[in-house]
Amino acid sequence: MVGLPSGGVLVASPNNLFREQVRQSLPDRTWPVQEALGGAEALVKLETGNWQVLFLDRRLPDLDAEELIQIIQRRFPGIHVVMVDSDGGPVSLSVAVATAPPEAALPVNSRASSPRQERRAQAEPLPGMIGRSEPMLRLYQLARLVAPRQTTVLITGPTGSGKELVARGLHELSLRASRPFIVVNCAAIPEALLESELFGHTRGAFTGAMQAYPGRILAAQNGTLFLDEVGELPLSLQAKLLRFLDHKEVQRLGSAEALRVDVRIVAATNADLAKRAEDGDFREDLYYRLSAFPLELPSLGERLSDLEALAEYFLRVMCPAPARPPKLSAEVVGLLHSHRWGGNVRELQQVIERAAILAESEPEIRREHCYFAPGWKARSEI
Repeated sequence: MVGLPSGGVLVASPNNLFREQVRQSLPDRTWPVQEALGGAEALVKLETGNWQVLFLDRRLPDLDAEELIQIIQRRFPGIHVVMVDSDGGPVSLSVAVATAPPEAALPVNSRASSPRQERRAQAEPLPGMIGRSEPMLRLYQLARLVAPRQTTVLITGPTGSGKELVARGLHELSLRASRPFIVVNCAAIPEALLESELFGHTRGAFTGAMQAYPGRILAAQNGTLFLDEVGELPLSLQAKLLRFLDHKEVQRLGSAEALRVDVRIVAATNADLAKRAEDGDFREDLYYRLSAFPLELPSLGERLSDLEALAEYFLRVMCPAPARPPKLSAEVVGLLHSHRWGGNVRELQQVIERAAILAESEPEIRREHCYFAPGWKARSEI
């Protein structure tokens, strides 16, 4: 009989009852147990913990379980993976481990490369993105894993961190790359116009509707619809968006006809949608539907090792050819690293653009060329 090794247990399943059954069946309740609702979340937690056993539901909402096992086998040798069907009845963890097929228990390979080496070897930046920090490598890997699929993706991260770039990267790496990529900023369009903008309208559907309008969803046919700031979507429209996600049908204002649409949804928000759903400000069912595959984009403060590469990229872009872009002085590099970057990559881009203009044809960016918003504080002062 294969014994369950001591250490942490990770349970990956969208089924609440299944996860609770696993907890209750543990022979030793002192073992640390964490839960993941899907394959992507399980991969993130495997990166950050010292797990001994992964209890894996065959019915994952985002990734193919067999494919996920292959990834784990390459990157996390030594972890025992137990695959069980969550609809197969009551679970006994000890019995499941003992009866698991040989391929479910992954042997330790002392020659295997470290997870960090594998991440750097396999995770190439998304199109248009800069940076090789650890948080970004994790993001690239997960994004490349989900890009060719039809799965709905929710990108979270602070304002100015590059969520639209991630969405465009997903589109360009997908089978829909040659089709439209349509952007809707849910916070920028007045609520009275947003339904028509998304779903379209017929001629005469309301006062001022002089001609029919197909709407952004239909415009994205066979492509990708990017819903930016989806947390600002009014409650009145959330039910209609949920119905579209479930049935892939669009009903324009003023029409009783439902049109079939093939569109992949990628959404983004800087809000805590889980908290908003808990507070009743966002539909819980829509939150779970949108977050089938979550991607978390780090703040610039969490990826400071990318700062110089980003700054130099912005200098190259802003410097008119054939002139050579100025270099960053050592003093400026230190200054950039000391800044808090509340506006993230967008703020860095603006600081570098202004500095490049002030430096004119000088060979080096110096401290006096750098301007930060009034009231800024260095990290050491926070």
